[in-house]
Amino acid sequence: MANPQAVRRVFADQAIACEALDSPFTARLCRLFAERLEESNPVGADVLGWPGDPKIQADSVALRLCGALNHLVISGRDPVLAENYPPHFDHTQHCDDGLWQLLTGAMERNSAAIIAFLANAPQTNEVRRSVALIAAYHAIAARFALPLSVCELGASAGLNLMAGRYGLKTDAFMLGPQEGLVLKPQWKGDVPVKADVSIESARGCDLAPIDVRDEAQALRLLAYIWPDQRERVALIRNAIGLVRTTGVEIEQGDAIAWLERKLETRSEGVVTVFQHTVAWQYFPQQARQQGEALLAEHGARAIPSAPMARISMENDGSEAPGARLQLTLWPDGKVHELGRVDFHGSWIDWRNPGQAKA
Repeated sequence: MANPQAVRRVFADQAIACEALDSPFTARLCRLFAERLEESNPVGADVLGWPGDPKIQADSVALRLCGALNHLVISGRDPVLAENYPPHFDHTQHCDDGLWQLLTGAMERNSAAIIAFLANAPQTNEVRRSVALIAAYHAIAARFALPLSVCELGASAGLNLMAGRYGLKTDAFMLGPQEGLVLKPQWKGDVPVKADVSIESARGCDLAPIDVRDEAQALRLLAYIWPDQRERVALIRNAIGLVRTTGVEIEQGDAIAWLERKLETRSEGVVTVFQHTVAWQYFPQQARQQGEALLAEHGARAIPSAPMARISMENDGSEAPGARLQLTLWPDGKVHELGRVDFHGSWIDWRNPGQAKA
């Protein structure tokens, strides 16, 4: 069981992360919880006596509590909180004492609902991460001139399985369709290669997939999107609408077992693309090792008519901003460093991979 001071440090650390990711409101909530949360109310007792590992990289207890409060707002469960909460209200109009009084009132009115919400791990399916996937798809298509069969590990609600349907637009270039959902990141580095991208199939796997056709599940997903980031909320609502219209195929189960099945059933005439965005890092170490071994084994057997690719966007623990972006291509097995990308996809510093033919 975590001690209360360790939990408070988690909230303080999350506040720093939220500031860096441009959510001053969520950062403010986390600072207040770090300083003022007490065990005298049921929610405070549940959080400060957290039975597992409360850290950002583990149970993410800070995001659970922030998500629980936002869920009260977007579900309409607490109108008083909603009236004084983004996006309906400018939080800077609250002094810290006033905001804390609002939060404690909501926690007292909804303690049972909040504690029930806290029991489940956070799931975010950040659609703006597709900025990296779209550019990588074009690089893969330019390399092999074959359709892509996309397989996503840790697919969540499948919003990034739809990356082939999204557009990408900057001041310097456009990729993909521009009439629907269009992502507009801050782009640094190389102008990406442009190719004829054809998605033959897109399937995913998740231990606890979210079916956004179910409004309750969709609201839970949206609850983890920080409410002062209106553009981000709008994009994810747009992506949810697209998934509801077109559908995605996500299998519930162990990602590594699913990976092995997909590797064993690869077809000729397509590039089998395995992708994961801020998901691989959460797999148990043994699972990651097994997954790496499977990819290396099957990659070594890849042939030009049935090539493989892996797109990895993960936290590498470095002091460099954002996530490390890598592309591995087989048959040659070369790992290409594609640069770095913001965890929420608001910016990307892109490097084109070498284009030598396999």
